[in-house]
Amino acid sequence: MRKTPVIFVAISSVIASLICVIGLGLTLYDYFDTPTKPKIETTVKRESETEEKRTKIVALGDSLTRGTGDAEGKGYVGYLVANLEEKSKQKLTLSNLGIRGLTSVQLASQVKEKEIQRQAETADIILITIGGNDLFRRGEGLADLSPESLLPIEAAFDENLNTILTELRAVNSNADIFLIGLYNPFIELENAEQTSKIVRAWNYKSAEITAKYPKTVFVPTFDLFQLNVNQYLYTDQFHPNTEGYQLIAERVASLITM
Repeated sequence: MRKTPVIFVAISSVIASLICVIGLGLTLYDYFDTPTKPKIETTVKRESETEEKRTKIVALGDSLTRGTGDAEGKGYVGYLVANLEEKSKQKLTLSNLGIRGLTSVQLASQVKEKEIQRQAETADIILITIGGNDLFRRGEGLADLSPESLLPIEAAFDENLNTILTELRAVNSNADIFLIGLYNPFIELENAEQTSKIVRAWNYKSAEITAKYPKTVFVPTFDLFQLNVNQYLYTDQFHPNTEGYQLIAERVASLITM
């Protein structure tokens, strides 16, 4: 009878030791093996994938890209982004690299810069407004718009436009490129017929050049301003106002599928 308690105590001790060992093992397993880590990594990857799937727009060019004349400072680029976000129900990323007063020779130089190429390389959509400062020369060009005087200007612009598109395609062969055509802000002046003819010819040649490059589209805007140009111009009678920029944005948005 005296041995029974001893045996009972011994068995109890063994069981207690086993429980301690198992408990220690579980504790060490929980410490060194953390099953929550893969879940965290998965979440991070998903967030990263979401960022990568965002459509990136890079806007290049002159004051129209900057939005000069728009009361809200958005320009056609800002209204276009809002339009596309509403249509696609997804957020977009935008790099607006426009510079007021930019000419085609300056843009041809700009697209060779490392930072511009870095931005263009990851773009899904590239927008360009250029040529207005070449042709109109801030209004000074209106004094002499003869075909002869325009020949060297047109030739230089055509060469620069080819350089711009070639450089962009060299760093990004997949992006959709949209070149926004010129409108005639002087359509109600005395020489309106002459200026309109010149602008249409300029646009025609620009469209021909863009057609040589894959996934590159010329976007006409001449007709948008033709019937009532003053309704869509800013007080400087050159840049579009808010309504004018919205018209351009709607035209471009109609060509983009997302």
